[in-house]
Amino acid sequence: MLEPVLKKNDKLAYILIGVFSAVVLVVVTFLSKYTLEVELPFDKHIFALINAVINSTVAVLLIAGLIAVKQKNYTLHKSIMLTAMVLSLLFLVTYIAHHLLAGEAKFGDANFDGIVDDAEKAILGSTRPFYLILLGTHIVLAATSLPFILFTAYRALTSDFAAHKALSKKVWPIWFYVAVTGPIVYLMIKQYYN
Repeated sequence: MLEPVLKKNDKLAYILIGVFSAVVLVVVTFLSKYTLEVELPFDKHIFALINAVINSTVAVLLIAGLIAVKQKNYTLHKSIMLTAMVLSLLFLVTYIAHHLLAGEAKFGDANFDGIVDDAEKAILGSTRPFYLILLGTHIVLAATSLPFILFTAYRALTSDFAAHKALSKKVWPIWFYVAVTGPIVYLMIKQYYN
């Protein structure tokens, strides 16, 4: 097994992880309500594409990390999972940038008027409810999983591997779901970016 990187201090970890997770949630929620009106020398939706690429990469890394730990290659597992966490942090930055610069797009808003009317809904059929369920579960799980992901990493970095393994069995599938559904949501919504 690997040596601890951090000294175990659960009280401090709870505080730091809780504060960081709350700040991220508040910032993302608050900033998603605003759009900056600035002219950019590039397509502002490039950030959404970057988000999809990052999420796809994280999904692949999560699988690679799982394979590495099953093969008892703990050093490789640690490197892969830390890379997935850094990419997830980069995702957060580009996610905020996209929403600040591009605003919200509505699935099915073919005429880009900000309203999905009955005619547009009729064209979409059952695709719109599927999209909304996918998006809703993606958002809720992304928002609520952050402290659990961080605490799972904390357990590994303090060499509390029994707790890390127990948490990972619950957290990994949620993180993987978020990483996979992100690009699917992007592929479904990108045609409605204006």
